[in-house]
Amino acid sequence: VLAAAAAMLLAATQADAQMGKRYYVNAGWQFNGTPGNGFAESAQGYGAYIETGYYLTPMFAIGGFASFNTNNDYIPKQTYTFDDQSALTTDVDRSIYQVPFGVSMRTRFMRNEFQPYLGTKIGPEYSTQSTYMSTFVNRHDNWGFYLSTELGFVYYPFDATDFGFQFAAYYSF
Repeated sequence: VLAAAAAMLLAATQADAQMGKRYYVNAGWQFNGTPGNGFAESAQGYGAYIETGYYLTPMFAIGGFASFNTNNDYIPKQTYTFDDQSALTTDVDRSIYQVPFGVSMRTRFMRNEFQPYLGTKIGPEYSTQSTYMSTFVNRHDNWGFYLSTELGFVYYPFDATDFGFQFAAYYSF
Protein backbone atom coordinates (compact mmCIF):
# COMPACT_ATOMS: atom_id res chain seq x y z
CA VAL A 1 0.00 0.00 0.00
CA LEU A 2 2.87 2.39 0.86
CA ALA A 3 4.61 1.62 -2.44
CA ALA A 4 1.40 2.25 -4.39
CA ALA A 5 0.78 5.54 -2.55
CA ALA A 6 4.38 6.66 -3.17
CA ALA A 7 4.08 5.77 -6.87
CA MET A 8 0.84 7.74 -7.15
CA LEU A 9 2.40 10.79 -5.48
CA LEU A 10 5.50 10.68 -7.67
CA ALA A 11 3.51 10.20 -10.88
CA ALA A 12 0.81 12.77 -10.07
CA THR A 13 -0.65 14.63 -13.02
CA GLN A 14 -3.28 17.26 -13.48
CA ALA A 15 -6.84 16.29 -14.31
CA ASP A 16 -9.07 18.98 -15.82
CA ALA A 17 -12.83 18.54 -15.83
CA GLN A 18 -13.20 21.38 -18.35
CA MET A 19 -12.05 21.32 -21.94
CA GLY A 20 -8.68 22.76 -22.88
CA LYS A 21 -5.15 22.40 -21.72
CA ARG A 22 -3.17 24.78 -19.52
CA TYR A 23 -1.21 26.06 -22.51
CA TYR A 24 -2.25 27.67 -25.77
CA VAL A 25 -0.62 28.37 -29.12
CA ASN A 26 -2.30 30.79 -31.53
CA ALA A 27 -1.21 31.90 -34.98
CA GLY A 28 -2.97 33.68 -37.76
CA TRP A 29 -3.69 36.67 -39.94
CA GLN A 30 -3.73 40.17 -38.47
CA PHE A 31 -5.50 43.23 -39.89
CA ASN A 32 -3.67 46.43 -38.98
CA GLY A 33 -4.73 50.08 -39.15
CA THR A 34 -2.90 53.29 -38.35
CA PRO A 35 -5.47 55.92 -37.28
CA GLY A 36 -4.08 59.39 -36.70
CA ASN A 37 -0.81 58.60 -38.48
CA GLY A 38 0.02 60.90 -41.40
CA PHE A 39 2.66 58.56 -42.82
CA ALA A 40 0.50 55.61 -43.93
CA GLU A 41 -3.12 56.11 -42.94
CA SER A 42 -4.85 53.22 -44.66
CA ALA A 43 -5.80 50.05 -42.82
CA GLN A 44 -4.48 46.91 -44.45
CA GLY A 45 -4.43 43.21 -43.80
CA TYR A 46 -0.76 42.53 -44.39
CA GLY A 47 0.08 41.04 -41.02
CA ALA A 48 0.57 37.83 -39.09
CA TYR A 49 1.05 36.86 -35.45
CA ILE A 50 2.03 33.98 -33.25
CA GLU A 51 1.55 33.77 -29.51
CA THR A 52 1.81 31.15 -26.83
CA GLY A 53 1.02 31.05 -23.16
CA TYR A 54 0.55 28.99 -20.06
CA TYR A 55 -2.34 29.33 -17.60
CA LEU A 56 -0.82 29.76 -14.14
CA THR A 57 -4.34 29.65 -12.71
CA PRO A 58 -7.48 28.46 -14.50
CA MET A 59 -8.18 32.04 -15.63
CA PHE A 60 -4.78 33.84 -15.86
CA ALA A 61 -2.02 33.09 -18.38
CA ILE A 62 1.40 34.49 -19.16
CA GLY A 63 3.32 33.89 -22.36
CA GLY A 64 5.09 35.40 -25.33
CA PHE A 65 4.18 36.85 -28.72
CA ALA A 66 5.60 38.11 -31.99
CA SER A 67 3.86 39.75 -34.93
CA PHE A 68 4.55 41.40 -38.25
CA ASN A 69 2.48 44.21 -39.73
CA THR A 70 2.89 46.40 -42.77
CA ASN A 71 0.95 49.38 -44.07
CA ASN A 72 1.42 50.96 -47.49
CA ASP A 73 0.25 54.29 -48.86
CA TYR A 74 0.46 55.05 -52.58
CA ILE A 75 0.58 58.71 -53.71
CA PRO A 76 -0.03 59.26 -57.46
CA LYS A 77 2.43 61.17 -59.65
CA GLN A 78 2.94 64.82 -58.75
CA THR A 79 5.70 67.42 -58.83
CA TYR A 80 7.69 68.21 -55.69
CA THR A 81 9.65 71.48 -55.55
CA PHE A 82 12.62 72.09 -53.27
CA ASP A 83 14.24 75.18 -51.71
CA ASP A 84 17.14 75.17 -54.16
CA GLN A 85 14.68 75.75 -57.06
CA SER A 86 14.88 72.12 -58.23
CA ALA A 87 11.89 69.88 -58.83
CA LEU A 88 11.08 66.16 -59.04
CA THR A 89 8.04 64.63 -60.71
CA THR A 90 7.31 61.09 -59.48
CA ASP A 91 4.85 58.84 -57.74
CA VAL A 92 5.55 57.82 -54.13
CA ASP A 93 4.95 54.61 -52.21
CA ARG A 94 5.25 54.89 -48.43
CA SER A 95 5.58 51.77 -46.26
CA ILE A 96 5.87 51.06 -42.57
CA TYR A 97 6.89 47.62 -41.31
CA GLN A 98 6.45 46.80 -37.61
CA VAL A 99 7.77 43.76 -35.74
CA PRO A 100 6.76 43.80 -32.05
CA PHE A 101 7.59 40.89 -29.74
CA GLY A 102 7.66 40.27 -26.00
CA VAL A 103 5.59 39.11 -23.05
CA SER A 104 1.82 38.63 -23.05
CA MET A 105 -0.74 38.25 -20.26
CA ARG A 106 -4.30 37.02 -20.63
CA THR A 107 -7.33 36.76 -18.36
CA ARG A 108 -10.19 34.63 -19.61
CA PHE A 109 -13.69 34.96 -18.21
CA MET A 110 -15.11 31.47 -18.88
CA ARG A 111 -13.71 27.95 -19.38
CA ASN A 112 -16.09 26.35 -21.84
CA GLU A 113 -16.24 26.16 -25.64
CA PHE A 114 -16.60 29.97 -25.83
CA GLN A 115 -13.81 31.76 -23.93
CA PRO A 116 -13.81 35.58 -23.93
CA TYR A 117 -10.58 37.16 -22.68
CA LEU A 118 -8.77 40.42 -22.00
CA GLY A 119 -5.07 40.57 -22.82
CA THR A 120 -2.01 42.80 -22.66
CA LYS A 121 1.21 42.59 -24.68
CA ILE A 122 4.39 44.45 -23.85
CA GLY A 123 7.90 44.48 -25.29
CA PRO A 124 10.25 46.05 -27.83
CA GLU A 125 9.31 46.84 -31.40
CA TYR A 126 11.47 47.18 -34.48
CA SER A 127 10.05 49.26 -37.30
CA THR A 128 11.21 50.67 -40.58
CA GLN A 129 9.57 53.46 -42.55
CA SER A 130 10.37 53.74 -46.25
CA THR A 131 9.49 56.25 -48.94
CA TYR A 132 10.01 54.79 -52.41
CA MET A 133 10.42 57.24 -55.30
CA SER A 134 11.35 56.48 -58.88
CA THR A 135 15.13 56.76 -58.38
CA PHE A 136 15.77 56.38 -54.63
CA VAL A 137 14.49 55.14 -51.28
CA ASN A 138 14.45 57.16 -48.08
CA ARG A 139 14.48 54.71 -45.15
CA HIS A 140 14.41 55.19 -41.39
CA ASP A 141 14.86 52.22 -39.00
CA ASN A 142 14.14 52.49 -35.31
CA TRP A 143 13.44 50.58 -32.12
CA GLY A 144 10.66 51.48 -29.74
CA PHE A 145 8.49 50.33 -26.87
CA TYR A 146 5.31 48.36 -27.64
CA LEU A 147 2.21 48.15 -25.45
CA SER A 148 -1.05 46.65 -26.64
CA THR A 149 -4.41 45.92 -25.05
CA GLU A 150 -6.58 43.22 -26.57
CA LEU A 151 -10.17 42.07 -26.18
CA GLY A 152 -11.21 38.84 -27.86
CA PHE A 153 -12.56 35.35 -27.65
CA VAL A 154 -11.59 31.82 -28.56
CA TYR A 155 -14.26 29.41 -29.77
CA TYR A 156 -13.69 25.63 -29.59
CA PRO A 157 -16.37 24.05 -31.81
CA PHE A 158 -15.17 20.45 -31.42
CA ASP A 159 -15.50 18.71 -28.04
CA ALA A 160 -12.70 16.18 -28.40
CA THR A 161 -9.95 18.56 -29.58
CA ASP A 162 -8.22 21.77 -28.57
CA PHE A 163 -8.63 23.21 -32.08
CA GLY A 164 -10.45 26.54 -32.07
CA PHE A 165 -10.95 29.91 -33.69
CA GLN A 166 -9.71 33.19 -32.22
CA PHE A 167 -11.06 36.68 -32.90
CA ALA A 168 -9.61 39.74 -31.19
CA ALA A 169 -9.48 43.51 -31.49
CA TYR A 170 -6.41 45.30 -30.21
CA TYR A 171 -5.01 48.80 -29.88
CA SER A 172 -1.25 49.27 -29.75
CA PHE A 173 0.67 52.22 -28.38
